[in-house]
Amino acid sequence: MKSNLSRRAFFAALVLLANALAGPLPAAEGAGKIKTLLITGGHAFEAEPFLQVFRDIPDLAFTHATHAKESATAWERDDLLTHAVVVLYDMPMNITEAQQARVLSLFDKGIGLVVLHHALVSFQDWPDYERIIGGRYPKPPNGQPQVTEKIGYEHGVDFQVVVTDPKHPITKGLKDFSIHDEIYWGFRVGADVHPLLTTTHAKAGKPLMWTRTEKKSRVVYLQLGHDHTAYENPNYRELVARAIRWAALVEK
Repeated sequence: MKSNLSRRAFFAALVLLANALAGPLPAAEGAGKIKTLLITGGHAFEAEPFLQVFRDIPDLAFTHATHAKESATAWERDDLLTHAVVVLYDMPMNITEAQQARVLSLFDKGIGLVVLHHALVSFQDWPDYERIIGGRYPKPPNGQPQVTEKIGYEHGVDFQVVVTDPKHPITKGLKDFSIHDEIYWGFRVGADVHPLLTTTHAKAGKPLMWTRTEKKSRVVYLQLGHDHTAYENPNYRELVARAIRWAALVEK
């Protein structure tokens, strides 16, 4: 009996010594961070400077997924519902009924949705998408981008962004700022959205940023963010980070 106890004590001491020499176990990768799925596809963009925006958010652990050409295949991921937030910077036109069901499944789980820039144009033939994200940039009947007085876009515009709700967690403490970016006009905005940003630019559509809720989920749309000149603007970076935190129910 004493011999067995001595052996067990000896081996236990060896284990403790080995653990002490090895130091503490490393924390799991992404532990305590907001697990985010970033979806692109259907529209060209400057990948490296855009992805750097997300790499530089310290409390974010993100996975980048891209749609295949034929439809919105990123929604078919097996791990879709394991994320706290889905961020859309995509512009697919086609979506299957099964993929639609996957999108809708987010909102029963309370998974947040952040929609950026050209994702306002996606899924022209799916009415639920416009309701969910709170607006739509309608494409012309022939599907080709056109610029008219009623609807259009312009690249490389310097304009002033105005905070309309300084008390919201996404915009609290932020000041009005200037940005060099693309503007849209003529897009539709839902009646139930809560505006956060607008602009003094006479032609640009308004508002530029809004929130709404879809079942259990928080939804944010931000119209800014065409290329590196916007990505590198510290105000844009702060808005993206705050939008993700708010959608994930993590507010600082």
